[in-house]
Amino acid sequence: MRKNYLITGFRNGSFLKDPNNRGQPPANPMTDPAGMEQMMGMLKGNMMMMIPQTLIMSWINAFFSGFVILKLPFPLTIRFKSMLQSGVMTRDLDVQWVSSLSWYFLNLMGLQSVFGFILGSDNSANQMAQQMGMANPAAMMNPMQPGQDPDKLFLSEAENLEVMEYFSILNGIEERVLLNYAPEVN
Repeated sequence: MRKNYLITGFRNGSFLKDPNNRGQPPANPMTDPAGMEQMMGMLKGNMMMMIPQTLIMSWINAFFSGFVILKLPFPLTIRFKSMLQSGVMTRDLDVQWVSSLSWYFLNLMGLQSVFGFILGSDNSANQMAQQMGMANPAAMMNPMQPGQDPDKLFLSEAENLEVMEYFSILNGIEERVLLNYAPEVN
C-alpha cells in the first residue's frame, strides 16, 4: 500500500512544493530576486553564528590552552590523539584524555541536533543544514544554471519504485524460529 501511495503521489505531483509549476526547473537564484535574498539570508545567518563562536573559541584557547579537562570513559585508538588533544604537547598522554579546545569543537559539532530541537529547524545556529543545502555538486559546478527539475526526479523515483521487488529478512521468520527452537520429537 505504501509503495502504491508513493508511486501515485510521485506521478501526479502531490509532493511538489508548487504543483502548478510542474515540468519547469527551479528559477536561477542569480537572476531571481527572492533567490538572491535567500542566499543573502543564509550568509547573514552564518556570519551571526560564526562571529560569536570564534570569540568563544579564542576565549577558551586563551584561558585554557594546554589544559586537559576530561577523560573519556571508553578506549580509543591512537589516531584520535591529534583530534582530541590539540594544544597539548605530550606524547605519553593516553588518548582518552581530551583538551579544552578539542572538547569545545566536539560540543560545537555534536550539539547541532540539540540546537535544532530547541531553537527550531530554521535557526541561525543550524549551520549544518545550511551547508548541506549548499553541497549540491551540480549547482556548484555552474551556479548560473538552474537546478534540476523536481518533477523529473519524482517521475524517475516512481519508475524505480515500480520495478523494486519487496524483500524482508523477516519473511518466513515463524518457520525458521520453530525449526531452530522447537523441541525435537522422537
